[in-house]
Amino acid sequence: MSGGPERRLLDAAELRDALAGLPGWELREGRLCRSFRFDDFAAAFAFMTRVAAAAERLNHHPDWSNAYNRVEIALTTHDLGGLSAWDVALARQIDQLADD
Repeated sequence: MSGGPERRLLDAAELRDALAGLPGWELREGRLCRSFRFDDFAAAFAFMTRVAAAAERLNHHPDWSNAYNRVEIALTTHDLGGLSAWDVALARQIDQLADD
């Protein structure tokens, strides 16, 4: 994951600040999580395709699931064992893609 955010875990204050700037996201079991709903399966799948391209560019991939018009996303930096600036950066990109 070169060329992106700093590779370290966020401290409690950084995590609190990040969450304040990410409406709709919440901390669950040490992961940054959000649910998205779309009009139908095709819209949900199109969103997932856009997210997949963004994640590939960052080389930072979400844990996610899809059921019909719902997409559940959980972010963590697996190799660091917690949340990092990479997760915040991807969450911000995901929010922008959800608005497209």
